[in-house]
Amino acid sequence: MWETEPYRVELTGYCYRMLGSGFEAEDAVQETFVRAWRAADRYDARRGSPRTWLYRIATNVCLDMLRSAQRRALAMDLGPASKPGDGFDAPVPDERWIHPVPDSRVLPEDTAVQRETIRLAFVAALQHLPPRQRAVLILRDVLCWSAEETARLLETTVASVNSALQRSRATLRSHAPAPGEPWRPDDPAQRDLLDRYCAAFERHDVETLVSLLHEDATTSMPPFAWWLRGREHLRQVMLAPGASCDGARLVPVRANGSPAFWQTRPGPDGTHRPFALQVFTVAGGAVTDTVTFLDADRWLPMFPL
Repeated sequence: MWETEPYRVELTGYCYRMLGSGFEAEDAVQETFVRAWRAADRYDARRGSPRTWLYRIATNVCLDMLRSAQRRALAMDLGPASKPGDGFDAPVPDERWIHPVPDSRVLPEDTAVQRETIRLAFVAALQHLPPRQRAVLILRDVLCWSAEETARLLETTVASVNSALQRSRATLRSHAPAPGEPWRPDDPAQRDLLDRYCAAFERHDVETLVSLLHEDATTSMPPFAWWLRGREHLRQVMLAPGASCDGARLVPVRANGSPAFWQTRPGPDGTHRPFALQVFTVAGGAVTDTVTFLDADRWLPMFPL
């Protein structure tokens, strides 16, 4: 049988967009490979290439996993914005959250277009689609499969695929992801913005930090549903007693096609340790959103320092 490993990254990217979790996506791809090996004697090249066959299996695995699953989301989808001074409620169960994912595990072609389609906001918007419509939209609009190829994969008609695509596009427009730029390492303006943000953060220079935020910037901290909107609200929280990040550092990491950083803090012995994984959205020369994933030990194996 042909090798399956060359397809791992692109299949993981497909399953991540379907499932909203890097952990579940990797499990789905592993199950895809197991099913493919078990059914190797039934592979029929007349029905499609090995790649098409693997995508068909991966789609069925994802549809099986989504049958009883709740929709994964970001904090903004779970309730209204909090106010400065509001405390955290009980953590929201892990299966409700969109998870971060390393670029290297889901992007076979590291281009700005591909990075855009794994942004947290885009993946969260996809979760509003019914699973089969989600598969159609990802295959057609993200991976650029033809209607005929998609119909063969889903074992349906071209007319059915086109209808599902129209409905999924309409739903996605009503849940449009927040505007944002993918990470652009060669963009001097974006690089300057992030450099200034990191320097101000490490100095705990709140006024400079706030000046780099969009007026309607948001921030959230999974696994808590707490989130804030508005530059002034964020300023109040940053200036609150006990909110200081003095001594903390931001270490760049590749996550969700976006600017992202490990926030590290010094321990009792002075050694810096990961505290939280931060994924940024930037647009129009400002930081528009920050998602701070707490529980660093959970993410460290996936995003090693």
